[in-house]
Amino acid sequence: MKISNVLKIFASILVVSMGGSAVADTLADTKARGHVRCGVSQGLPGFSNPDENGNWTGIDVDVCRAVAAAIFGKGGDEKVEYFPTSAKERFTKLTAGEYDILSRNTTWTLSRDAKIGLTFNGVNFYDGQGFMVRKDLGVTSALELDGASVCVNTGTTTELNLADYFRANGMSYEPVVFEKADEVVAAYDAGRCDVHTTDKSGLAAQRTKTAQPDDHMVLPETISKEPLGPVTREGDEPWSDIVFWVLQALITADELGISGADVKNVVGDTSQTPEVKRILGVEGETGAH
Repeated sequence: MKISNVLKIFASILVVSMGGSAVADTLADTKARGHVRCGVSQGLPGFSNPDENGNWTGIDVDVCRAVAAAIFGKGGDEKVEYFPTSAKERFTKLTAGEYDILSRNTTWTLSRDAKIGLTFNGVNFYDGQGFMVRKDLGVTSALELDGASVCVNTGTTTELNLADYFRANGMSYEPVVFEKADEVVAAYDAGRCDVHTTDKSGLAAQRTKTAQPDDHMVLPETISKEPLGPVTREGDEPWSDIVFWVLQALITADELGISGADVKNVVGDTSQTPEVKRILGVEGETGAH
């Protein structure tokens, strides 16, 4: 999978510079180290997933690469070290300083934002939780799952939403919990549970990891709202500002149809709108301290 065209813009032209007293320890440490440390999933296609050579791709990976490009300039998008982490440990490791950004299909919630020292820096994917079953189970709705055994990733909003949904609908279930996402998929595929539940994007990706993908289906119900996005440590506003505005620039560039493939032509095109010129750095002083 190639990196997104929008990311190439940052790798080519965007350099964020912040100086003096505005520089937080994370930014200073990152510059001194020479690369961004990025907490990612343990393998979720489309979000953060390594290939057979250990090269990471996905939209969460692109956020980290764009931040690195913004800090280090041209070629900076390669200056990222990836730290696969479980759902259970992701926040503890972030607050302990083991990585600089958690970009790991993580849901923005009130309790996480307010209670455990985190700053959410926008949304890069809106998702919702669903259920996957084997077709031969003979159900077509989540409301037919009373008494089912359900494989779920512990330490997630998924686990809480599952309990709420079954209780609200007067149904019982047997939770079968695992710390790693791949363990959930393997257990479900081996028949240790009737149902696999997570965000629907995750179900679509993890269905491809089953032995016979066509034997499985995602049920129509969406039982939650899951705004996913990158996370930084609370109280580190200069660093969080960089992550937030890089994400906004990525979203805006995609919305405006700016791609790395034609960025040089866009820069030289005098007919471009002021907004396009500003985001490409050919007008104004975006990124200057």
